[in-house]
Amino acid sequence: MATRRRISTPFTASSTADEVVRGIDLTGVRAIVTGASSGLGVETARALASAGAEVTLAVRNTGAGEAVAETIARSTAGVRPRVVRLDLTDRAGVTRFVDAWDGPLHLLVNNAGVVTAGLERTPEGWERQFATNHLGHFALATGLHGALAQGASDRDGARIVSVSSTAHMRAGIDFEDLHFERRRYDPQLAYAQSKTANSLFAVEATRRWASEGIVANAVNPGGVATGLQRNFTRQQRESLDAAEAAGIFTYKTVEQGAATTLVAAVAPEFAHSGGHYLDDAQEAYTVRNDADLAQHPHGVKEWALDPATAERLWTVSADLVSG
Repeated sequence: MATRRRISTPFTASSTADEVVRGIDLTGVRAIVTGASSGLGVETARALASAGAEVTLAVRNTGAGEAVAETIARSTAGVRPRVVRLDLTDRAGVTRFVDAWDGPLHLLVNNAGVVTAGLERTPEGWERQFATNHLGHFALATGLHGALAQGASDRDGARIVSVSSTAHMRAGIDFEDLHFERRRYDPQLAYAQSKTANSLFAVEATRRWASEGIVANAVNPGGVATGLQRNFTRQQRESLDAAEAAGIFTYKTVEQGAATTLVAAVAPEFAHSGGHYLDDAQEAYTVRNDADLAQHPHGVKEWALDPATAERLWTVSADLVSG
């Protein structure tokens, strides 16, 4: 059987979000960007708005979101983004957000993320990184499925972008102990599991919804210094410093980090193709689960693309968020 050629684009690791959207008209496109009050989310929302998209900033801190919306409106001379409160760990809040959404949705960017230095739990007892980074976005996307299907029908397709990370290479999904109830808590492993889940969501969402014109892809923005790292432990910071020193990654600007998200969101190469993991604006190559991260900084582990694992995770996630 011939190996499928990986999807490539004209962009590189140094491309910026503005370069990706240049020449693209997103007038009439309705987009949601979670976590759009800081970092990559702000730049993603700004670039989309600059191309004409009607953007909703889904944020926990609406005051910060309003400030971002005002800045975007001034910088793009376009329509001011809408700001709506969304706490991904609040199941009732996610439901309210979904119920309040009216009309089609063409683009959902699951950008929000959290890193914890120690074990934190939601009211349900869920490990907070998995609950925020995966389960909250899962509930949001499945709740908005109808709107995405409507958006796909009126604009020849809808897209979901899930922001993952190279960290996914540290751990697959431990279905026997998703929430670290029995094993010793390691924040790096917990974060890694949540980032693997982001990729697996894209695989299964595409399998289930591609026939309706909805595709999902996961992206690795690369090493970007944002507020996400404020809760890093000393071990996590030292790990990053060592990886940079070893040339595993080079820090990007926020504008460069958001570029891969924009590729998945608007580039024609991914208009009708999903279930992929992108790195440096290209579809990443797949590496064995036992591969050394230092040797494959731009790859994606097999466990993050495995269809059977993706289907199982979807079932488990659906049971959790509906329980």
